[in-house]
Amino acid sequence: MAEILDKINCPQDLKSLSFAELGKLAREIREEIIATCAKNGGHLAASLGAVELAIALHYTFNSPKDKIIWDVGHQSYAHKLLTGRRERFSTLRKFQGISGFPKREESEHDVFGTGHGSTSLSAALGLAKARDLKGGSENVIAVIGDGALTGGMAFEALNHAGQLKTNLIVILNDNEMFISPGIGALSNYLGELRVTSTYFKARSDFKNLVEGIPRVGPKVFKAVKKVKDGLKYLVVPGIFFEELGFNYLGPIDGHNLELLRKTLDLAKKMNEPIFIHVLTKKGKGYEPAENDATKFHGISAFDPDNGEVIKKNTLPTYTEVFSQTICQLAKEDEKIIAITAAMPEGTGLSEFAKMYPERFFDVGMAEQHAVTFAAGLSTQGFKPVVAIYSTFLQRAYDQVLHDVCLQNLPVTFVLDRAGIVGKDGPTHQGVFDLSFLRSIPNLIIMSPKDEGELRDMLKTALSYPGPIALRYPRGNSLGVKREESTYLSAVPSEAQASLQSPPGREVEKIEIGKGEILREGKDLLILAVGSLVFPALKAGEELAKEGISAFVVNARFVKPLDEDLIIKLAKQTGKVITLEENVILGGFGSAVLEVLAKQGISVKIKTMGLPDKFIEQGPAKTLRERYGLTSEGIVKVGRELK
Repeated sequence: MAEILDKINCPQDLKSLSFAELGKLAREIREEIIATCAKNGGHLAASLGAVELAIALHYTFNSPKDKIIWDVGHQSYAHKLLTGRRERFSTLRKFQGISGFPKREESEHDVFGTGHGSTSLSAALGLAKARDLKGGSENVIAVIGDGALTGGMAFEALNHAGQLKTNLIVILNDNEMFISPGIGALSNYLGELRVTSTYFKARSDFKNLVEGIPRVGPKVFKAVKKVKDGLKYLVVPGIFFEELGFNYLGPIDGHNLELLRKTLDLAKKMNEPIFIHVLTKKGKGYEPAENDATKFHGISAFDPDNGEVIKKNTLPTYTEVFSQTICQLAKEDEKIIAITAAMPEGTGLSEFAKMYPERFFDVGMAEQHAVTFAAGLSTQGFKPVVAIYSTFLQRAYDQVLHDVCLQNLPVTFVLDRAGIVGKDGPTHQGVFDLSFLRSIPNLIIMSPKDEGELRDMLKTALSYPGPIALRYPRGNSLGVKREESTYLSAVPSEAQASLQSPPGREVEKIEIGKGEILREGKDLLILAVGSLVFPALKAGEELAKEGISAFVVNARFVKPLDEDLIIKLAKQTGKVITLEENVILGGFGSAVLEVLAKQGISVKIKTMGLPDKFIEQGPAKTLRERYGLTSEGIVKVGRELK
């Protein structure tokens, strides 16, 4: 039993605790977070590192009157436990449970929903100015990590906040690591700040000494301020934030509750833009996470005794297949460049970085820069591969359109975690990419049915003289031998022959815009793309038992479509089902409808995909069943079209 945590039902319950009790509370919170993540998975390391910070914030301020915004939000588990969600915390990331990120609908203490990085400062500044306009007096606090601070949007907000001079507290939770080890000049800059303390004490002592001189003290201090300002550049690099208009406090130990409280108490009395630099350790209090914070950044269920992930599927993930393939192709072609936005492990580029360090670039949490950086490389004959999660490419839409596609540059976008992602919820479901990319001229969009086709599509993309987006799902592959590209057991025996390739074949290019017939039929046409090809095959087999003969076509390409094949088979059957793990609006099914309408072809058609809503959290299997994206769901629709 958690002796203290079980008595915390709201932040006000913290106010009466001693520092010894707060320290015990921190230990109990860590135990609860570890136990829950071991069962449910989650963002463990970041949340463990921010426990004392969450306690200090809620001890010092009065949420929800005072507004606390957590950038990204994957470090907010302690915040959830302290704000009335303790009894529901076991449902973290479960279907219809509490979210793994701050969510406005969930609690009045979650003042702003998050999930993507670098947004907190802009939102907080908006809240602060709204307070000023309404004549309020509440505090507004934004907590941002050193990774999120690399995003350009964060600096836009810092610049604006310094100009407005309004009361705003920014807390930099600096754990020397965002998702992967810190990259770039800003990371180096923060590293210097971590080891610099002399200036801050000297500045305070100097001001107190000079201003303490009777009568002339303030004038003397003002007169020598220019000299001091010149000197400080030589003493400490931390003046950067002060030049942006913030009063800089720190760096301070983010696990020292008493120091945190004193610093926060000082900050809330200053009534000006404050920047507090807090040093924390990612994974604090759990040795496996401290030793490997990258692994425990976002982790599935694990054994809490040793930190080992509980694996239910031994097949390689699509990410691993991509990793193997790009390394193989890069060995053959020195023009291939790999780019990621702070996620080399998540996107499968870690091995590439080890093998070809001079051709690998981690740009930090800056997707917009990643895309335009790739565009520049491509103009000089290189073949950049930008590996980004589907949901994060949304952040660089203008760069994809304006800097790459408008100029028809050969950049390959590899969209991992496309489609339903699962327990991270609506901020991470990759269900919009087909729609937001399909309207962009010059861009080819393709999605593989299995890992063998993924390998072929990557080679195709790197051989094409224009932009291509290649999207594939999260999770394990279907069981295709890397050498043979044949299914082991996942595909019904009747369908295996159509999926087999010659044993031992090399990676091959695919003809752009050509689909493939996987099953012959006469009554119904099932057009599937990506992860829904296999369920379509299974549905075709089940429908055959009921006397319904269905064509099953692997569309491969969402743009351009194989119009000739679609028109021919649609006319032949008169009934069409389209399948996609994307929102229906503007997606693959919409593209098929446009083709048929353009040709004046009238058929019975059902577009199957995801509805016009943000898809909730839950196991991917549960969500696919909920929205009918299973072989059973396809069979049901096939019967209805008969």
